[in-house]
Amino acid sequence: MNYFPFFSYNHPLRFTEQMKQQRILFFFLIYSLGTICFAHTIESKWYKNALKRSKKQLLAAANQFRDANKNPRTFENGETVLVSERDWTSGFFPGSLWYMYELTENEQLRTEAERFTAFVEKAQYRTNTHDLGFILYCSYGNGYRITGNEAYKTVMLTGANSLIKRYNVKIGLIKSWDPFVGPWEFPVIIDNMMNLELLFEVGKLTNNKDMKNTCISHANKTLENHFRADNSCFHVVEYDSITGKVLKKQTHQGYSDNSSWARGQAWALYGFTMMYRETKKAEYLKQAQGVATFILSHPHLPEDKIPYWDFDAPNIPNEPRDASAAAVVASALLELSTFVNNKPEYFKTAETILKNLSSDKYLAGKDENGLFILKHSTGNWPEKREMDAPLSYADYYFVEALKRYHDLKMN
Repeated sequence: MNYFPFFSYNHPLRFTEQMKQQRILFFFLIYSLGTICFAHTIESKWYKNALKRSKKQLLAAANQFRDANKNPRTFENGETVLVSERDWTSGFFPGSLWYMYELTENEQLRTEAERFTAFVEKAQYRTNTHDLGFILYCSYGNGYRITGNEAYKTVMLTGANSLIKRYNVKIGLIKSWDPFVGPWEFPVIIDNMMNLELLFEVGKLTNNKDMKNTCISHANKTLENHFRADNSCFHVVEYDSITGKVLKKQTHQGYSDNSSWARGQAWALYGFTMMYRETKKAEYLKQAQGVATFILSHPHLPEDKIPYWDFDAPNIPNEPRDASAAAVVASALLELSTFVNNKPEYFKTAETILKNLSSDKYLAGKDENGLFILKHSTGNWPEKREMDAPLSYADYYFVEALKRYHDLKMN
């Protein structure tokens, strides 16, 4: 019996021509398989490095700040800024811990995720902010998804009921800022698209159609009024609080009202991709793709795909980058790539962004950068705050993107 079919022969001392061809084919297949495996090993080295460094930074930060009863936001002027549940960024650090626990199954990470998640519990009762999605969904939402802890679900439900109180039925939108923030009647910012995920998830968990319809109404109005013809978006649209008429369109955190603030474009891309996932409405997918085209084809997008803080900043290429915008874009593009079969550039660009964020230029070394993961984000350029600084939300969306990348390719 011949146990090696690739080496079949007709004579014990002489290869036939057919056998020679089979042998050549066999070794070609072995060589090809080895080449593919070698290429995959080289390609995934950046991912393994990113995972290793991120895990070390998160554990070090958790150890450093566990007794503060607050969560880290940024590292500026040599000091770490810690915030309570009243800050819109307070849910990102525990969310990063949850994602890293999911990626590594390290039980210490789970313990720390539970600890730092508990720091923002009181936010569930707040009705004076639209940011409950950022605060509660990133922390309690991920915690509930991973553990099934019913107490986490209860906090999410309370928080969603608090958030929906900001919805104005006549205008059809959730109000973003209250008067103490600025001189607007009824302002809606593009960031608010991100907070719809909490409402939609709770709507599904409780079969609450009002919550889901609120999200759809908000997304529809945003689609109608926030975007320019080239699919870039304004940061703020102000509405008349009585008639719902659009009063003003601005870019509050960008270079000018007519400029394209990078993180605003990232929120738009992520928000409409998420809304398509939840509703399968074609107009949301179309808008997400429109924003993706604007970002990826923009002449001011650098070769490494880490955007400047505003696509229209006047001193490009001598303008600060925004790693936080890059991380949000990468995460959004990875999800968008699962909805569109004929756009391989979505996945490829996300991979490029993650590889570059995982380089020494952007990825912090052990115990540096205030124990944050990513360097070179821009928080609020007009107010000169958090300039070229680490940010907790840059880390969160970076780790989320690593998780999405893992799920799509590494499994």
